[in-house]
Amino acid sequence: MNVSLMRKIEDERAIKQLLIEYCMALDSMDLEAISDLFTEDCVVNFGPDEKLNSCGRKQVSKSLERMWRWTRTSHHLSNVKINFGKENQAFSISYVLAWHERADKTTATIYGQYHDELSRESDGWRVKKRTMRKKGTRIPWW
Repeated sequence: MNVSLMRKIEDERAIKQLLIEYCMALDSMDLEAISDLFTEDCVVNFGPDEKLNSCGRKQVSKSLERMWRWTRTSHHLSNVKINFGKENQAFSISYVLAWHERADKTTATIYGQYHDELSRESDGWRVKKRTMRKKGTRIPWW
């Protein structure tokens, strides 16, 4: 196997692991870990309105604090597709199924996608830009 193919495989594994770690951090509400998965100057768009943008690690963590209203969450990532751009740049699209339980035991299931631009930093891959697209609640992709 040639060196560039091996590096691509390693990079794909690292990016998928980063995305999985994000979901695991959401489920445990480990905001410090979430912050570590993004670049310092990241931009995350949580919805279609520009007011739903969070700029920078600290603001992303602050925006995610709203998830504490749930008693439990479970985020499941699938169908991760990765393309590489310039050196140290990648793009991914992945599906996410997010299940949430409220204090009154009612639940909500949200189907969505993450559209990510990633950057290779000195200590590994990080999300530079994320756009979250929601399909809706209880409306599957198919």
